[in-house]
Amino acid sequence: MGYGLIKITAGKTELLDLGVLKPGKVKDGYKKLQLIFNTVSGLITKYQPNAFAIEAPFFGKNVQSMLKLGRAQGVAIAAAMRHGLEVTEYSPKKVKQAITGNGNADKEQVMKMLQTLLLFKNKPATFDATDALAVALCHHFQTNSIVLSKNSGIKNWNDFIQKNPGRVKKK
Repeated sequence: MGYGLIKITAGKTELLDLGVLKPGKVKDGYKKLQLIFNTVSGLITKYQPNAFAIEAPFFGKNVQSMLKLGRAQGVAIAAAMRHGLEVTEYSPKKVKQAITGNGNADKEQVMKMLQTLLLFKNKPATFDATDALAVALCHHFQTNSIVLSKNSGIKNWNDFIQKNPGRVKKK
């Protein structure tokens, strides 16, 4: 399970932490879930985030894998809620679209765009960490859109287009 934390100050986005929790050495499935809960709780206590975003489960063919993933996500969500955080879920396609502009981008493309946006050079050992970081940045983009902010007076994209016809480029 990957995790990624970002900090937003004065419009600047900064990478705080990213990594991967690997409970593989723990044999007991319930102990693994406890480890996930405790790790997520520890990250929340350490960084004091004001939001929690998670990738929605994708549907695979292996029912057992889906069950395990659902349980892991459930305890991560429970940890966030235990700390009073609102939880938002994003589909993998939505995350890729928000980060790269292409909902079908591969993990390498997402990682490279994150490196560009958040100015980090080290490539994590697995894509789980950058996937989680992409979810965090996607959440920031979705909840802090200049176009759709509460103070803009704009309700949706159609409203924006009507109020800003000079900013629309036709092909």
